Amino acid sequence: MSSALATISADDARDLLVDLVEIPSPTGEEEAVAERLVEFFEAHDREAWIDDIGNVRAPADDSVLLTSHIDTVPGDIPVRIDDSKYDEGIRAGEALWGRGSVDATGPLAAMAVAAVRTGVSFIGVTGEEVDSRGSRHVVEDRESGPDAVINGEPSGWDGITLGYRGLLAGTYVATSESGHSSRPENNAIQDAIAWWSKVEDEFEEDEWGPVFEQVTPKPTDLDGGLTDDGLSVEATMDVQLRVPPRLTVEEVREIADGYLEGVGSVHWNDKVEPVMQSPRTNVARAFRVAIRQADGDPRLLRKTGTSDMNVFAQHWDCPMVTYGPGDSDLDHAPNEHLALEEYDRSVDVLVDVAERLRGDDE
Repeated sequence: MSSALATISADDARDLLVDLVEIPSPTGEEEAVAERLVEFFEAHDREAWIDDIGNVRAPADDSVLLTSHIDTVPGDIPVRIDDSKYDEGIRAGEALWGRGSVDATGPLAAMAVAAVRTGVSFIGVTGEEVDSRGSRHVVEDRESGPDAVINGEPSGWDGITLGYRGLLAGTYVATSESGHSSRPENNAIQDAIAWWSKVEDEFEEDEWGPVFEQVTPKPTDLDGGLTDDGLSVEATMDVQLRVPPRLTVEEVREIADGYLEGVGSVHWNDKVEPVMQSPRTNVARAFRVAIRQADGDPRLLRKTGTSDMNVFAQHWDCPMVTYGPGDSDLDHAPNEHLALEEYDRSVDVLVDVAERLRGDDE
């Protein structure tokens, strides 16, 4: 183990977590948390700085890159530590309540502590909850990728996330001439509804199949009506489609565009490819061993959303997993909280894994 290990006690690691959760960091307002992270690294003789887009960069041994996102969704949850009981039934202990305690300030703090203890690289990225601007900047800014990536999101201390669905998002726009509502011709609002209904029918859910393996279409906003001059009807619809690894984003786009049939158009403004990593990589193996050595039973997970791991996997040809403390069912929830015992265990697992992966290069 590195000499820095003894300088960060479990209490110090918890103090960092509490500090970071107490600082509000909704997307676009990450600067104060970024500054606290830089202070933490510099206090332990690690070089760190905030880059042009707000990411915290602490490069070191690139055999492993530990990374998580700084931003949270909005929401004011009073920060407190109290005793909480969990559904597993047998454990009661202290839990930290607050926005980001699970998604993903808990994983972020665990990554920072493990990076200092082991001497591996760390990046805290901005904007994950909106457009992944931080991770996109990182992959464009670096000349080459690391040897391995551990991305921080809640998986539970004994869970390893290997896959995420991709995302296709865009805005449908249509215009039609105004006319009396008794006329049989579709107006632009009906055209939007008709197009989306065909897309939904194409990707109708198989109730017996795993959600991860299906396309999930979801409208997120719909606006329509007469234009200000009263001469036209306009409709706009914001839509998202989650894409499983068996398909590419381009294949799903072609299917959705095929139902336009010359009526309306879609501006596709966000495309993130799905990712599915093998459970047999050296990173996944290191996690299984570390979790078992901590008396856990490793769980291999696939998530139905997307994360920065999707971005990294598109650009870097290296093994990666997503890992972090916390129950992902509490992401963005009004009762978001993290068991401190789980946080402690996740730090120990990350240290074990990082040291094993560093040893692979020796």
